[in-house]
Amino acid sequence: MTINQSFRVERDSMGEVSVQAHAYWGASTQRAIANFSVSNLRFDRAFIRALALIKSSAAAVNQKQGKLPQHLAEAIIKAGREVAEGQFDSHFVVDIFQTGSGTSTNMNANEVIAVRAREHLGFSMESGVGLVHPNDHVNLGQSSNDVIPTAMHIAALTELKDKLLPALANLSQSLGKKKRKFGRVIKTGRTHLQDATPITLGQEFSGYQAQVDAGIKALKHAARRLSFVALGGTAVGTGINTDRDFAAMTLKELSAELGFTMRETNNHFAAQATIDDVMATSSALRGLAITLIKIANDLRWMSSGPRAGLGELSLPDLQPGSSIMPGKVNPVALESLLMVCARVLGNDATIAVAGSSGNFELNVMLPVSAFALIESIQILASSVRNLSEKCIEGLTATETGPALVARSLALCTALAPLVGYDKAAKIAKEAATTGETIFAVAQRHTDLKADELKAVLNPFVMIRPARSKSQPPSRKK
Repeated sequence: MTINQSFRVERDSMGEVSVQAHAYWGASTQRAIANFSVSNLRFDRAFIRALALIKSSAAAVNQKQGKLPQHLAEAIIKAGREVAEGQFDSHFVVDIFQTGSGTSTNMNANEVIAVRAREHLGFSMESGVGLVHPNDHVNLGQSSNDVIPTAMHIAALTELKDKLLPALANLSQSLGKKKRKFGRVIKTGRTHLQDATPITLGQEFSGYQAQVDAGIKALKHAARRLSFVALGGTAVGTGINTDRDFAAMTLKELSAELGFTMRETNNHFAAQATIDDVMATSSALRGLAITLIKIANDLRWMSSGPRAGLGELSLPDLQPGSSIMPGKVNPVALESLLMVCARVLGNDATIAVAGSSGNFELNVMLPVSAFALIESIQILASSVRNLSEKCIEGLTATETGPALVARSLALCTALAPLVGYDKAAKIAKEAATTGETIFAVAQRHTDLKADELKAVLNPFVMIRPARSKSQPPSRKK
């Protein structure tokens, strides 16, 4: 290797390449920079950390198995941990849109760790590549084809456990508090965006909480699938150039670093030829996004106005909503969430296409799948946290919902069992025409006394099934 003021010359199996003098990457990475100048998208902290921890754990196992001298293993482990901590993120420079196996990113990690390990051994950056070799030492017992999907699983699982699942648990708790607080806030139910029989605001929020809880359950199931990884399959799933127990030992080391358990896949051929577990996780994220779209749109409708809309809810004021209309406040936290959900649906479509691109023994859209999956988890986590903190926790019910119930035409539903469907419909239509309440019209057209009508048209009687007369009331223990 030679060096001048700005560049040094690195060598790989294809020959010499000029690399910036300050760069910790080597020839393979430099070729990728030249070949894949496509976008400004790069792997983020979560993926780089996962990749580096694989390298340091593998080095520890290779030392135990007598394949790496102690001094080399210790230098690689130390360098790998520095990379995992984020000290060299700026040296991970390969575009997401690269070789489909992610080989360029795997070599980027191998080269950065190798150069840093040389420094730990007391050699300069420009010292010969053979001192710590990116392939022979850092990548020992591995292949891009099993390392990249393993890093993808680890990064996604870390972000799920550390960010999204806690954010969703907090959202469920916030919705549960509102469910209890709004338990006696009566309002008009709506189907087809038309008035329906009464419901409490608390019942609506119980539905939102149940949806979120179902999303949590689906993501936990997906996390279980992600915990099984491809490491140990090397090139095509057969495990060539590695020992039978290498993967199990490395994953034990990794699990200790991560704080949760990673396991070797039951079938390496499926783990490398497909991204089925990633697709299942993305599907759970898509389902969650659709749930959040429903909740966000309901909240936007119920808080619309405040005078020319439904106005049943009052959202926290976060910022001025208009550059021209003074005093206007918009549901900005909900709009932000909706855009995040749209992005997640797009990422899921990307992953679906990528999932269909497994040819024989390898899926060849690993980098973009990893990027899309991790981004979806991260932006959902941030947006869900915003939803809890900047919307749900501060929203209040107005008097509009209860006030509208008395004028609801759907109250006539409770009359139908007593006077028949046709007569109840006639009462509702007359009330709609005259602007009167159902109570007022029913007094003229039925034989029911005022007290009987009040009891029948009590909206709180309508929010749950009637108790059977043949069954005694249940008693809570």
